[in-house]
Amino acid sequence: MHRPTLLIGGMGFIGLHTARSFLDGGQDVVLTYHRNRREPDFLEADLGKRARVEPLDVLDAPRVKDVIKTHDVEGVVYLAVPALSGVSPAEEFQTNTAGYLNVLEASRAAGLRRVTVTSSLAVYSNVAERPWREDVHVPITSANPTEAYKKALEILGLFFGQRTGLEVVMLRVAGIFGPLYHSMANLPSRLCHAAARRSQPDFSGMRYGPPNARDGGDVCYVKDVAAGIQLLHSAPRLEQRIYNLGNGRVTRNMDLVDAIRRLVPEFQVDLPAGGDADSRYMDLTRVSSEVGYQPRIGVENGLAEYVEWLKTHPY
Repeated sequence: MHRPTLLIGGMGFIGLHTARSFLDGGQDVVLTYHRNRREPDFLEADLGKRARVEPLDVLDAPRVKDVIKTHDVEGVVYLAVPALSGVSPAEEFQTNTAGYLNVLEASRAAGLRRVTVTSSLAVYSNVAERPWREDVHVPITSANPTEAYKKALEILGLFFGQRTGLEVVMLRVAGIFGPLYHSMANLPSRLCHAAARRSQPDFSGMRYGPPNARDGGDVCYVKDVAAGIQLLHSAPRLEQRIYNLGNGRVTRNMDLVDAIRRLVPEFQVDLPAGGDADSRYMDLTRVSSEVGYQPRIGVENGLAEYVEWLKTHPY
């Protein structure tokens, strides 16, 4: 029997879909959660069987070691993300450093095969050289928690691996949308919620203000990213330690609106003119050539699945 893979943060948005992808690939999983346990219908048949669930606070080092030992896992996918709100800067810092170290050290001590860490395309913020490649230099300054802590996780994790021999791999993940996304921070989620409920989208409180028609970026459906995470983590050998994982092309805001209008003809929203998303996407040459990753579902089909899901689910 194959040893399971530990998904830390596995009950989060990306984690739940990643679990499904591992299960579909024949690999058992252990999913952890800190405060919120979610059991979507697409995992229901496997929970407690091929998908085990464990409560875990990564700041509890003995508990991290215990979960790894109890389930005899082969490796870890680290999906924990910086909180968007609700915690102090000190608490945020502690979780993203001390908690992360606990996972790395427990993995090293147990002799695990690989630790795969989900980073973000946010590390490319203010990088003028486009499309974004993994070997481009990124600025040390950061404008938000995701950007700051993902850069830190990359630097610290890769150096820890270099010093100890633990294989640590970083996946720079695109802007993700799809079922179970609950923060409503991105545009695809707001558009799809509005289309499913036949209402006008609410753009209030968006980080960069109301969206312009020609703005956009590398947007990817969550199931495609989950498949990519499973593909990379399961690869017997990886030549590199950083990989882009996304759609590999620009999706403008007006493209999202047009795609949803094809699904729901009565859906009407007029975005302000302006914006410039030229070449704001990640180059997928490395991941495609090494493990054969390409987004299988794509943005338009992903939007269709997401709108259909939202007709019967709140998120």
